[in-house]
Amino acid sequence: MANTKYDYDVIVIGSGPGGYSTALRAAQLGLSVGLAERDDQPGGTCLNRGCIPTKALIHAARTMYHAQRAERFGIMMSVDGIDFGRLQDYKDSTVRTMTEGLSGLLRARKVEMLRGEARVLTDGPATGETVSDGHTVAIRDPETGAERSFTARHIVVATGSRPRPLPGISFSQSVIDSDTALRLNGFPRSVIVIGSGAVALEFASLWAMAGSQVTLLARKGSVLSQWNRRIGTTLTRELKRIGVNVVTHASVTGIDTGANLGATVHYRRGEADKARNESADESAAAEIVLVAIGRNPNTDEDWFDAVGIDRNNHHYVVTDELGRTSVPGIWAVGDITGGYELAHRAFEQGIVVAEAIAGLNPQPVLERTIPRIVFSTPEAAAVGLTRDEAESCGDYDDVKETIYPMLGNARTLMAAENGSICLVSARRHGSDSPRIVVGVHMVGPEVSELSGEAEQIVGNETPLSEAARLIHPHPTFSEALGETLLKADGRPLHTR
Repeated sequence: MANTKYDYDVIVIGSGPGGYSTALRAAQLGLSVGLAERDDQPGGTCLNRGCIPTKALIHAARTMYHAQRAERFGIMMSVDGIDFGRLQDYKDSTVRTMTEGLSGLLRARKVEMLRGEARVLTDGPATGETVSDGHTVAIRDPETGAERSFTARHIVVATGSRPRPLPGISFSQSVIDSDTALRLNGFPRSVIVIGSGAVALEFASLWAMAGSQVTLLARKGSVLSQWNRRIGTTLTRELKRIGVNVVTHASVTGIDTGANLGATVHYRRGEADKARNESADESAAAEIVLVAIGRNPNTDEDWFDAVGIDRNNHHYVVTDELGRTSVPGIWAVGDITGGYELAHRAFEQGIVVAEAIAGLNPQPVLERTIPRIVFSTPEAAAVGLTRDEAESCGDYDDVKETIYPMLGNARTLMAAENGSICLVSARRHGSDSPRIVVGVHMVGPEVSELSGEAEQIVGNETPLSEAARLIHPHPTFSEALGETLLKADGRPLHTR
């Protein structure tokens, strides 16, 4: 239970997946917890402005997209249009259900919500008493501006991140970020998406399926350029198939905006004129421009410096493998710690930090087994290492790559979609250990649902021969992963 010297054992700043998982697990372990949140509802970007609302819209747009193409299955139907008000109600009700459920969980665990903007103070509590081994957090009331102070032995910082603008180009009515994109009153007639990561591809897919004219500007030769090369190439092709105009090797040089909606993006293509080693100036115009080139950590408040929390050159908080910062008693989780900016990574970090604070001996988050998912159409998912990464890291010998075309899978054929799976296997360096799977990279329908199995195989270092003997039910998309495992094990049945 709480030490009477402090108001709480733990104060968590930020209630996104990293913050709320810390709070729930710490409370479960008998610690008293205060959870500071500046928004009206808990859940952070993920529940309120990211994962949940975007996937709700993608689900709706995908339903319409398939309905418009139902004739290929012999179903004669038509789509009369979109009632955007009802669509927004559906999205908002989904978010509301999730945030209300989270609020109920927090109340049930007796986690106290501290509403307002939080900052860690450098001195003791408001009474002037010095807390030698604890910390003080000031919470500013959003309505009155008044501050209240609370003490805790441990502080967990989970302040998240925000969309990154293009250098020298501010967000505006026509040049928007992903938060603003979710607040639009309708689907744009035309849109330019700058970026080729998860956020860019999900919005590009969403809008293309809803009937918008979508141009996507990618800096490299394919989307997801840091992923497995085959996955990026395949997804680029499939995005074009649903109507996204993917422009590769494009570097934005400027954006012109009008008085009202409308913008023109100027860019250069790095491979436009190889003979003269020059790139041609090009432009594209649309109703709006979505900039989705990454996110910046929310670590620029003055108190980070005042308290002495170390950050790297990219402003991410430096932590050890369990989440401890440079300041004793202060921990950090989520997007502010660098690495994969994913809700499920932050969620697991929160559990680890809570257990470490409670005196347990948790295992650190294993970064290389964190699933990366893109809910585009088709979806993309990856766990573990690519072939190049496995060969260069020095931990493995005899690295092999096994490719399985998703069209060999009955469910994929039924869905009239396409994709592929790339499985990377190897042996531990300098040992006679069995071959294991070190990476699984997928693009295709519903591959997000296969990522959990892929993580289990990679994370547990399951011998390939054992993973390949596990039965995958028929007919399912998961059979594609089973067939890939069989092929990697030298026993291909439905492919050569």
